[in-house]
Amino acid sequence: MTESLPAAFTATLSAPEPPPGWPAPLAALWWLAHDPSGPASAAWDRAHRLVQDAAGPDAAWVHAHLHRIEGDDGNARYWYGRVGQPGPHGTLAQERAALVGALFKPI
Repeated sequence: MTESLPAAFTATLSAPEPPPGWPAPLAALWWLAHDPSGPASAAWDRAHRLVQDAAGPDAAWVHAHLHRIEGDDGNARYWYGRVGQPGPHGTLAQERAALVGALFKPI
């Protein structure tokens, strides 16, 4: 699933943790890309904990994406509503690429 993500973002995935100082929504996306095993994984749980109480539309969008991965459509709709979106567009991989594209700004 990393083939559609920016190369500079993908290059960070060999580290054991996301780069220090990354905002919670971007760090959550890093955990999802680092271990894409799904909602039963420790990585999904870490990603969820990062955005669960984080403020702002970026965190809400990533939170919606996480619940979409989980298959909890009602919860996902709630979080998409917090962002002002009617729902997801495209596949999970396309949405994740859009999220990373919107949030990742290489230095």
